[in-house]
Amino acid sequence: MVVTVPPVIANFLTVATPSAWVEEAVLRLPELLLDHANCELKAASTALGFLYRYPERSALAQRMSRLAREELRHFEQVRSIMSDMDIPFERLSASRYAGEMRAVARTDEPRKLLDMLLVGALIEARSCERFARVAPRLPERLGRFYAGLLASEARHFEHYVTFARSECGVSDAALEQRLAELKEVEAGLITSPDPVFRFHSGVPA
Repeated sequence: MVVTVPPVIANFLTVATPSAWVEEAVLRLPELLLDHANCELKAASTALGFLYRYPERSALAQRMSRLAREELRHFEQVRSIMSDMDIPFERLSASRYAGEMRAVARTDEPRKLLDMLLVGALIEARSCERFARVAPRLPERLGRFYAGLLASEARHFEHYVTFARSECGVSDAALEQRLAELKEVEAGLITSPDPVFRFHSGVPA
């Protein structure tokens, strides 16, 4: 199976996933799937969080409602694969990646909304890139499933970027400056040693 990272994703991310993570992932499929299921659940929760915090923003609320439903569908699909592989589900603590990305978000509006949308874009972009990197190395059914997620993850990424530009009332220059700062944080997390293996973890320590 040949799977490539969509160009829009490759051009957006500052660094590629280190090969060491890919090598670790193919050896730890139960943990990969378990964290993936947790990530889909958290992604749905994140989308609902936007809906609850900003219900007056009609376009954003409608899109996040649809996104939450799609993320829950992905959660159900991962759970089905786990069930077939006799992998029990359990809740996992938040990864270093997601925790530290959200920790750098500012707390005053509209900068909070901007940062959370840009963080969402980065997380979706990284998910898409990792699906593409790992899919060719997986068993056929799982590889096909991960390859099939590329389009939806890329679409989610584009939605987050679009709303960051349309909903926050900041100039293009200010948005690009903040995005560059967040990309630097994201790249550091992806390329630095990480003691805990997760779907978005850094280099295996």
